[in-house]
Amino acid sequence: MNRDADIELLTAAARSAGTIAMGYFGQDPDVWHKSGGSPVSEADMAVNAYLHQHLRAARPDHGWLSEESSESELQTDTDRLFIVDPIDGTRGFLAGDPRWAVSLAIVDTGRPASAVLYLPAAETMYWASAGAGAWRGETAIRTSDRDHLSGATLAGPTAWLKSTHMAKLDLIHHGYVPSLAYRIAMVADNLVDGAIARPGAHDWDLAAADLLVHEAGGRLTGLDGQALRYNEPALRHELLVAGSHHLHGPLIDIVQRVFDDKQAGQSQPTTMIRNR
Repeated sequence: MNRDADIELLTAAARSAGTIAMGYFGQDPDVWHKSGGSPVSEADMAVNAYLHQHLRAARPDHGWLSEESSESELQTDTDRLFIVDPIDGTRGFLAGDPRWAVSLAIVDTGRPASAVLYLPAAETMYWASAGAGAWRGETAIRTSDRDHLSGATLAGPTAWLKSTHMAKLDLIHHGYVPSLAYRIAMVADNLVDGAIARPGAHDWDLAAADLLVHEAGGRLTGLDGQALRYNEPALRHELLVAGSHHLHGPLIDIVQRVFDDKQAGQSQPTTMIRNR
């Protein structure tokens, strides 16, 4: 297993995929909707087709799991596979928001081993290799060293961030980020102190960003504090919390309280939270 070669393969593929996507960005591409209501565009499909052909040709022994591939194209009965989101943040992409990403990971026996997250509109390349750290281009990145929640900056769904529990801590709502993968990568790059993902995120939303956070000194887990496993029978995940080494545990505690309130139907919005 040559992780340098894997990163080289993934970064080159991400750049080419980004070039394809940018050809549609701001050009009003054709759009349709999946059964659950989420949009997919001709840009998503064009990027997916390129990545499937290029990556599978380079590593024919690897399996394949992508948001935009048909059932017949998936190959998940293997320990080592590509997990891909051709355009993570399609709604933002279609709205002209530059915070969308090409998300690529190689997963080995349930955990990401190599990962690339590329933001073509911002010309920003994140990458990580298990045991070799997390990087933005040629710059090593680390999570925040903040050791207390008061005043911490969070990215995530507004309804979660505006809970009374979080407002009491004077947490700063960073604002909605269309790409979930980039929202988590922001934790790795010390752009925010923590991030929340609503229940229902899929493997392809998370695998690359998970490795970035882990290698940058943070964690991405469910409320049980356990590392995520990929290419399992269930591809969707429960409520997730990403944070630095110091803040991950306290964030889980407060998000658990918000979750319990929501489950009980008692959570009330508040205007006490500051906007960044």
